[in-house]
Amino acid sequence: MAALPTDYADWAALAAGIAIAGGLIGTGMAQSGIGAAGMGIIAEKPEKFGQVLFFFVIPETLWIIGFVLGIILLLGILHA
Repeated sequence: MAALPTDYADWAALAAGIAIAGGLIGTGMAQSGIGAAGMGIIAEKPEKFGQVLFFFVIPETLWIIGFVLGIILLLGILHA
């Protein structure tokens, strides 16, 4: 795999940072609402802990996707 030309390297680093930050911010926003609601559910019905944990973990895929996209941008895989 060839590296990006130097004139694109700075833009690729900026794009990768935005992709990763967007994934992290989206995950935090999603988990804040889910966590607050989940604590209320667990307070009422402790046996629902497994379901609440499952729904709390689902948004973690957002930062994983952002991280993978950032790596793709830095490696120049999408560069024509």
